[in-house]
Amino acid sequence: MPVAGQPVVYVVACGGRPAADLPPFVIRLQADGWHVCVIATPSAVKFMDLDALATITGHQVRYDFKQPDEPDALPFPDAYVIAPATFNTVNKMASGASDTLALGMLNEAIGLGLPIIAVPTPNVALARHPAFQASVRSLRSWGVTLLFDPDRYPLPTPNMGAPAAGLFPWSDLASAVSEMRKSIPVVPD
Repeated sequence: MPVAGQPVVYVVACGGRPAADLPPFVIRLQADGWHVCVIATPSAVKFMDLDALATITGHQVRYDFKQPDEPDALPFPDAYVIAPATFNTVNKMASGASDTLALGMLNEAIGLGLPIIAVPTPNVALARHPAFQASVRSLRSWGVTLLFDPDRYPLPTPNMGAPAAGLFPWSDLASAVSEMRKSIPVVPD
């Protein structure tokens, strides 16, 4: 559990290759003072080392709904990070769909006005899709910070396979999360 005054961030992983690279990012967030919990979409689980993330965070990775009579196992979040944010999740979040635990939590976060930073990772063709472009505009208008600039953060091409190392902007994301932390009020226990 977080120590008094420590902000809690939920890192949401969607089904993309960068989900496999979460452990060093989570450790970096912890070094920056965050208490980190990891949430995954069902598609993300196949990319992730759930045991390693549970060891690092002290919490099981949540990817499915709990039973109504089960207590919440995670502390309440102060902020969210979506890394990676797939084409599917970006579009579903913008439409208000909540058919996974991750989407339900993200939609609640939007409704509560919690800070969210996401890194969309569509391929270049999907990034041009009108629904995706509309979703990006909607999410930004609702206050979601999207690290999405194909000129700065190159996108994979269709059928590229595993993205080249360094394609995902982990360092810029960590810097953005560090900046976001400054706006989280410290609430002593």
